[in-house]
Amino acid sequence: MSVKFDEFLQEQLLDSEFKNEYEALQPERAIIQAIIDARQRSGLTQKELSERTGIAQGDISKLERGNANPSLRTLQRLATGMGMSLHIEFRPIAGTNHIIAEKP
Repeated sequence: MSVKFDEFLQEQLLDSEFKNEYEALQPERAIIQAIIDARQRSGLTQKELSERTGIAQGDISKLERGNANPSLRTLQRLATGMGMSLHIEFRPIAGTNHIIAEKP
């Protein structure tokens, strides 16, 4: 990110409504960045990944730009095409104390 964008973002985050929406989108941004990082670590172009997975290069581009939401199946196909495994986890939210319901 450029310095000007970072400054702009910090200003916008002062607005609580903007901040809430920005934070709500964090999981989506994390998935997008994980796809990009994994593809680059694999040394693959979008076209090469497309050829390995059968997912259209245009669809991979849409995923990486945040213009599409991948299914779990798509994420698995991408991981396999990059020679990686897919791991999804749930983590406790810091500072919260959620009660886990027991089965009756």
